[in-house]
Amino acid sequence: MLRNTLYIFGSVVIFFAGVICYGIVLNLREVTLSEALAEKGIKELKDVRIVIDRKNYKLNLYSQGILIKDYKAVFGKNNNVIKTTADDNVTPIGDYKICAIDTTSHYHKFLHLNYPNERDAAEALARGYINQDEFSSILLSAKLNECPPTETRLGSAIGIHGIGKYNIIFKNLPFSFNWTDGSIAVSNENIDELYSVVKIGTPVKIIN
Repeated sequence: MLRNTLYIFGSVVIFFAGVICYGIVLNLREVTLSEALAEKGIKELKDVRIVIDRKNYKLNLYSQGILIKDYKAVFGKNNNVIKTTADDNVTPIGDYKICAIDTTSHYHKFLHLNYPNERDAAEALARGYINQDEFSSILLSAKLNECPPTETRLGSAIGIHGIGKYNIIFKNLPFSFNWTDGSIAVSNENIDELYSVVKIGTPVKIIN
């Protein structure tokens, strides 16, 4: 019995070690942002925007309409199209912008998005997901160019972030595994690259 248990445990460990090693090999092919810029003959990024493709697990970085680099990204555990509450683990779809940048997050770095925006709030009010007071507080934050309040039923704290202390494992998975609470996750190294070129107000479009 003990021998069989050890055999099974050892087989599982070897399997997962092989998976991680395969992921490491795949990641060795990824070019850095500096290399991507050099390949395109671009010295400086201007009019930066981000397009996030949920279907293809990609975060695409653009400069003046030119695709500079795409990053592997994963999303919320729930794959529903419409995000309706703070706790549904769905990554929202729509047009957003970076409203705050946190460099002390346990996810390494966190680029906060202005979810819910005015459109999200209007749709939620029409469906009865939020009340008039919640709607008004979201609109006020938008008017003041602040991140939305956390106390409404839609929540907030949605953004683009790194992986944190489990970076070495999750970034080297050779498959896409959605694990976030609704945010967009990239590797720590990739969030560092994005942090170096974005700012408050950088537009972010999330498509299904």
